[in-house]
Amino acid sequence: MNGPAFNKVVIFGVGLIGGSFALALKKAGAVDCVVGIGRSQASLARALELGIIDVIGSDLGQALAGADLVLIAAPVAQTEAILAALAPYLEASTIVTDAGSTKSDVVAAARRALQGKVAQFVPGHPIAGRESNGPDAAIVDLYQGKKAVLTPLIENAAPDIERVAQAWRLCGAIVHRLSPGEHDQVFAAVSHLPHLLAFALVDQVAHAPDSALLFQYAASGFRDFTRIAGSSPEMWRDISLANQSALLDQLDGYLAQLTQMRASLAAGDGAALETVYANARRARQQWIDAIETAEPAAPN
Repeated sequence: MNGPAFNKVVIFGVGLIGGSFALALKKAGAVDCVVGIGRSQASLARALELGIIDVIGSDLGQALAGADLVLIAAPVAQTEAILAALAPYLEASTIVTDAGSTKSDVVAAARRALQGKVAQFVPGHPIAGRESNGPDAAIVDLYQGKKAVLTPLIENAAPDIERVAQAWRLCGAIVHRLSPGEHDQVFAAVSHLPHLLAFALVDQVAHAPDSALLFQYAASGFRDFTRIAGSSPEMWRDISLANQSALLDQLDGYLAQLTQMRASLAAGDGAALETVYANARRARQQWIDAIETAEPAAPN
């Protein structure tokens, strides 16, 4: 590679997701200048101090001038406002992508906000995260060997899609493609519903009359099941509402499963319970085996 792949990258949201993206591109020698934009001046100053970004973008026009790539790494409910704000300054050579956990709503927002410039927006979603937030949570290898899903628009030019894919590969990610609808159905089942359940369980225990006693004896099983309840409430509020229809479908299915298991428990039907437990154990082991062997870590 002759020089960096990207001269200037602008990141809206310099916390875990956006900050890790910047750090990974820098480690790969793939970017010359990273400009950070966000709601919190304190977070931007901290990102600058940590070397995550090179410049704080205080003027949107100046920040976007000459930008090769813009990443929106903010809560999904903010996507439309951010796109509308940057649209007047968006140069023809600049590609915009996002890291939102829902895609159908983001695509609709992009069409409203960008209108004739929507072809420059390539939707994306890196499948990686931690429970920590803010610039201090950013780590250089967050995306190493992880999936990054792109959900391209029919208007997107193939070279623009490849440019976004290249950025994620430079971060160490393995790039996949889905349609926006497929994406939202899949992640309602394997990400959004588990987060909802973890939040619900911790909230239930916290509201119990003997909550202090319950938490005193909660151990590794409770910790492991509820780990993701340490995630950002604002972010998961937005994701839940943005993917409401698909999440409701998954929640209804889960409620039906719980109802059946409750009936088995009430009837003392150990065989029925064991069947569910055994099926779940077998399916989980097959999943673990598959993800451990299917995809090697992508080289930087």
